[in-house]
Amino acid sequence: MPNLPPGHIHPINQFIAKAARVMAELGFEVATGPEVTNEYDNFDTLLIPADHPARDTQDTFWTTDGRLLRTHTSAMQIPAMKDRQPPVRILIPGRVYRNETTDATHETIHYQLEGFAIDRDINMSHLVWTLNYLIKEMLGDQVETKIFPHHYPFVEPGMDMMIKWRGKWLEVLGSGMIHPDVLKNMGVDPSRWSGFAFGLGVDRLVMLERGIHDVRLGYSGDLRFLKQF
Repeated sequence: MPNLPPGHIHPINQFIAKAARVMAELGFEVATGPEVTNEYDNFDTLLIPADHPARDTQDTFWTTDGRLLRTHTSAMQIPAMKDRQPPVRILIPGRVYRNETTDATHETIHYQLEGFAIDRDINMSHLVWTLNYLIKEMLGDQVETKIFPHHYPFVEPGMDMMIKWRGKWLEVLGSGMIHPDVLKNMGVDPSRWSGFAFGLGVDRLVMLERGIHDVRLGYSGDLRFLKQF
């Protein structure tokens, strides 16, 4: 066998591994699930019925047997709770798929990092503190953040978070308090438990962290690019 140069971890996986270590300090465990899922887990249980406009923005790839490539890691929320009972703190990293035109900031494949916590008396202050902790641990204490309301079907209330990066405000994640109907779909009694959930796009944060200008480079397999990290 020829002597092969040592390899190293892809920058996207480096980011996910660091995030997992950061969230482990808060008691979060990592869970994974299949990238090929079903309409029920990906949409219906998250309060996105067939006629919901969010279906248009999450157009994906379907298999001939009626399954689909998941459009968000939120599709793993219900499956993750099938063998768990609250209190729980779960982190779900993984690839997701969207049927869209690719350019320097969009790709049909990208990574998301999903997190959710369910416990007694969880509220928005817990969510905001957790997000600030994660962002500052990943990108540095100097990063400014701000939040503003945003509607997502599976959380109520919902919000987005922006960070100030090199003088510009950039949206980096969506989040909110888990909708009571979603808790019921998890088999969790919303009169006894509450929870928050968030999802961030890993690729774009890696681009900021590493100064990458084209998201497609991460999937090119080009060693001239990968050897820089």
